[in-house]
Amino acid sequence: MGFFKNLFTKKKNEKYKLGLLKSRESLGSLRQLLAKNDKIDEDFFIELEEIFIQADIGVETVLDFIDTLRKEIKTKQIENPKELEEIIVDEMFNLYLQNEVVIADLDYVDGDTNVYLFVGVNGVGKTTSIGKLAYQLKHEGKKVMVVAGDTFRAGAIEQLHVWAERAKVDFFAKEAGADPSSVMFDAMQKAKKEGYDVVLCDTAGRLQNKTNLMSELSKMRRVIEKEIPGGPKETLLVMDATTGQNGLKQAEIFNESTQVTGVILTKLDGSAKGGIVLAIRHLYKLPIKYIGLGEKIEDLVLFDIEDYIYGLFSDFFGDK
Repeated sequence: MGFFKNLFTKKKNEKYKLGLLKSRESLGSLRQLLAKNDKIDEDFFIELEEIFIQADIGVETVLDFIDTLRKEIKTKQIENPKELEEIIVDEMFNLYLQNEVVIADLDYVDGDTNVYLFVGVNGVGKTTSIGKLAYQLKHEGKKVMVVAGDTFRAGAIEQLHVWAERAKVDFFAKEAGADPSSVMFDAMQKAKKEGYDVVLCDTAGRLQNKTNLMSELSKMRRVIEKEIPGGPKETLLVMDATTGQNGLKQAEIFNESTQVTGVILTKLDGSAKGGIVLAIRHLYKLPIKYIGLGEKIEDLVLFDIEDYIYGLFSDFFGDK
């Protein structure tokens, strides 16, 4: 599809280049591999697999990716490893897109009460992501309310309140330990009555066990669906990029149970495992909606596959 030829000619979001530094460094050996070899053999493929696995693209995804490369090399009768730069970049685009139009923008309808549920285990950055997204939506002129649905974790309500104040949006909560579904019910009533454009709902990341957690999330969704036509516009799974393959297991569990529509990948700037973006898309067919590329309130960035690939390879494919 020729993505490589256009990748380094268009203006890119430099936040990606800065934020993906560690991931880019972890892929630095790729350029060395292509430069030092004068033939493509099994040893070459073994080294290539190791490089991609270390970038946390994931074993299953890497094996499929390498298989695709083998077919392309055979079809195009490529013998020089240096000629693989373009194919590697193009196939990474194809791996993410999967012959589909992948939309990162939130599903938003003017005139509706647009409700977004945030799910994920504790510690991945749900609260921070909600605050940062609230800030963005507020600056787009939308009337925003943040809802504290995690009533079990100590300090969760207070932390979310602090972020709501930073974003200068409205905040709704009940007492600690309250039934999360009752919080959702009252919040939806308020949202309809007062004409909110956006309602961002935090949820618990841990109850006594997985079954209880998923049951509680399902109950909250039913309450929202009863009060808001169509229910939540999106259920966003928040994942910590630094957890790597452990994060993929989280994606599997939540995707099975909560109708996840997209992923917010936090702390990507602090990780050398940027390849997890491709693994999430390949294994679970979920689009990445936003990525965290810093600690500032402005550092939650709408995901763009071109900017992402550019961020991974800008030092050693484009700037030569």
